[in-house]
Amino acid sequence: MWVLFAILAVVAAASVFLSIPYSPTAARFHRLAAEKIASAGVAEGMFSEGDIAGLPAPVQRYFRYCGYLGTPKMAYMRASFEGVDFLMDGGKALQIDYRQLNLTARPERFALIRSSLYGIPFEGLDSYEAGVGSMRGALAKVIPLFDQRGESMDRASLVTWLAECLLAPSAALQDFVRWEAVDETHAKASATWENCAVSGTFAFSESGELLSFRTSDRVAVAMDGAETRADWSALFGDYRSANGVLQPRVMQSVWHYEEGDSIYFNRNAAEVAIRYQ
Repeated sequence: MWVLFAILAVVAAASVFLSIPYSPTAARFHRLAAEKIASAGVAEGMFSEGDIAGLPAPVQRYFRYCGYLGTPKMAYMRASFEGVDFLMDGGKALQIDYRQLNLTARPERFALIRSSLYGIPFEGLDSYEAGVGSMRGALAKVIPLFDQRGESMDRASLVTWLAECLLAPSAALQDFVRWEAVDETHAKASATWENCAVSGTFAFSESGELLSFRTSDRVAVAMDGAETRADWSALFGDYRSANGVLQPRVMQSVWHYEEGDSIYFNRNAAEVAIRYQ
């Protein structure tokens, strides 16, 4: 009987703990975001023709098409998704909520993932800070599932920041980002930070919409740490007016495996909300 009471007490305590809003992972993300926003301050100046004069033609067209010229530069970007389909190892799909913060003056990026596995809360924190990338996951708020680091994570984190640099285009104008003309609808970009160099190719529509970014500088990392070489793409679409400019309302991520493409992030095309400061 006492054993049964003890088990019931543990279950009750666990249920109470899981029901409260606090979690160490979310607390760390919000603390990091507050610190980074405070240190970023406020960007000065407006986007001008002079800022984009040296960029490849399709990148210049993007700035003009989206209406950035004459608008304030930004110190950071915050993006949020609700109810995104996320394909895990083995093909299992989760519905996740996703929050991210990208700085523009230096390549730093943080993302909070919240979901559940079999009714148990699951949270993840992706971070790229001072040239170090990491991906951590916890079940039931405190049980570690994975903690991935290393050179592959550093490169993946930097190239992800690069893929998103045109969403907050102050980032695309930084000295450590280099641009190379390809043709009228493609431009290559590279970034070098903390002895790590990555690159990829942006594709644009003829009118100026950013359509995609593709790179070979990411590897698919499974929860057990196993790595698979494959090209990776970020897709952008459904442009609408927000914050005084045109922004994509749908962002997706794709692995280009030998056996075929896999849209592992946002296959259901959930909308993203982007804010600047």
